[in-house]
Amino acid sequence: GYTDAIDAGVGSIMASYNSWNGEKLHGHEYLLTDVLKNELGFEGFIISDWKGVDQVDENYRTAIKRGINAGIDMVMVPDRYEVFISHLISLVEDGEVSGDRIDDAVRRILKQKLLLNLFEEPFADPSLASSVGSPAHRDVARQAVRESMVLLNAKNDVLPLQKDGQTIMVAGTLAADLGAQCGGWTITWQGSNGDITTGTDILTGIENMAGNSEVIYSPNGDHNGPVDVAVVVVGEKTPYAEGAGDRTSLNLEEADINLMKRLKEAGIPTVAVLVSGRPIVLGEMLPYTDAMIAAWYPGTEGEGIAEVLFGDYQPTGQLTHSWPREMAQVPINVGDEDYSPLFEYRHGLQAFPSAASAEKLLPFAAATSQDGSTIVLALSDNITAMNAVNSDFEVRIDGVVSPDVISTISLAGFDESILVFSLNTAIRQQEAVTLSYSGGNIASSDLILEGMNDFFVYNAVGGGAITHLIPGRVEAEDFFEMNGIQTEPCTDVGGGLNVGYIEGGDWMKYRVQITQPGQYQVVSRISGYAGGTLLLKFDDALQTEVDYTSTNGWQNWRDFTTSIYLEEGFYTMQAQAQSDAFNINYFDFALASTSTRDQHSGIQDIKAYPNPVEDVLVLEFSSTHSREAQIRLIDPSGKRVQELYRGRLNTGRNSFTFPINANWPGGVYFIEVKDEVKRYFEKVVKK
Repeated sequence: GYTDAIDAGVGSIMASYNSWNGEKLHGHEYLLTDVLKNELGFEGFIISDWKGVDQVDENYRTAIKRGINAGIDMVMVPDRYEVFISHLISLVEDGEVSGDRIDDAVRRILKQKLLLNLFEEPFADPSLASSVGSPAHRDVARQAVRESMVLLNAKNDVLPLQKDGQTIMVAGTLAADLGAQCGGWTITWQGSNGDITTGTDILTGIENMAGNSEVIYSPNGDHNGPVDVAVVVVGEKTPYAEGAGDRTSLNLEEADINLMKRLKEAGIPTVAVLVSGRPIVLGEMLPYTDAMIAAWYPGTEGEGIAEVLFGDYQPTGQLTHSWPREMAQVPINVGDEDYSPLFEYRHGLQAFPSAASAEKLLPFAAATSQDGSTIVLALSDNITAMNAVNSDFEVRIDGVVSPDVISTISLAGFDESILVFSLNTAIRQQEAVTLSYSGGNIASSDLILEGMNDFFVYNAVGGGAITHLIPGRVEAEDFFEMNGIQTEPCTDVGGGLNVGYIEGGDWMKYRVQITQPGQYQVVSRISGYAGGTLLLKFDDALQTEVDYTSTNGWQNWRDFTTSIYLEEGFYTMQAQAQSDAFNINYFDFALASTSTRDQHSGIQDIKAYPNPVEDVLVLEFSSTHSREAQIRLIDPSGKRVQELYRGRLNTGRNSFTFPINANWPGGVYFIEVKDEVKRYFEKVVKK
């Protein structure tokens, strides 16, 4: 592990962007110097990440001082290096950074250069370039894939796949995405999807290994014919590096869960292959799988996965970390007082389970339904004898026995290895659920399900994400899915975390329940050094914009307000940045009015012509009463291209003429008319 690398003489270690107990690691003297250099005996040099020191403090001089004194030896300064040099010289001259600290840093760097003989041979050997990506290299890469993938669990006799006579469906978009399976730092910094380099994706690897078996690829799992087994590739869809991959939830995407459930409920045995750079909460999906494989980011040689799936090689990989049951367990480590992961450190099946070698029937996985009305319990093989009664089982909720909660127990109609428990009282969101069994009355041939105590049941109520009640507050960091942002400690009233490091196009998604219909005033708590616009969308059908200005500080917070009419019900709310460099603490929803007058008597008969348009666009519509409004041109992603009008509308017919910029790309745009209550859209096409 980590200490083994230090003991082996590793020459450099990079500080991470993240924080520990609210303090940025680039300025953390205790971890970098006291622990890493002194206690662990690291003799190499510590290098900063790209602009990592800049994050330590808003004042650049102070950030440099804290970073160097904390133990950073080499600083990655992508820009303003002249300012950095000037500040560092000043800090040394003023005694704020000691000469001894500079000498220590330089000594560590020079030592590594000497060990690498860089003064005598500063350049790489160009003759080796032709061997990069050679067949020999790819053989090693496939070996690495085979030996690192981990068979987390499997039911009896599901694997290996057969090379003769099977119809094998491969499902999931990740199966045919070479770029996604390579991850970040591939060709480009963040990596990208698609055929970005030479290699074999997972689908092609399976096709190459299938022999006389038939392989059918269906990204969404649709297929009308018979299927013997489905290999379903799930996981992290977009490659990422560093902060772009930061998430506060490691829950598997709902689309993956639904795909797996749909295939299993069609009676198809399922083998899940997880592509990810970290452990993902498998949760609701796991009982609907017959085998679960962690493939990590296999890189260019997806055929290495197929070689294990078809049994040319036995699984050998083991976990280098503990795998959490749910987000409430994160972080989890060996030695924790209550150590009960889904899969333990160094777990990994070393052979494919079979009924012939099994000694007993085992519990495989359990989860509630999303409405909490049922529990599904998957076992390691098909049930041939089912004599259990309700009293043989015990459900605990938050550690307390819930008597008579089980209404009925039955075999799932789609899979004889799954039991379905119908409940008299629904499980509620975030309740901890376990299932115990007295044993002896359930069997698969001669394999008996013995007693089990407090078997973990994943609580999938609400889809595994928090549902925020509105009216009320939605903390910005409580998203269930995001793209591109990071979280950091917040100094605003109430503390906690805020969302930051935002760039245009980044987004967060939240589940919200509107408990009262009406007009809502939405207060967004924002900070930053520049103005811009934040787009709030609800189920992609309703949206409003928050216009904000500079607050002159990353932690100088101000309220910025917009309004929107929302009907009662459940929504997915998406907050999408239209501009760069600002922070968000929370969204506060207050019911301003329950009147629907403006909702039903607004802007009507919108016409835009000519359409397609080339240079001048005429927009006409009727308004039932005079009101303030904005007219904007937006692109299909929701990004504002130009504000066309801001002012008051007349009662009755309104007509506007707008020039069209010849430099705008041709294609689809939308004219948005926004009043106090609602947004109205008209599609136009620019030639």
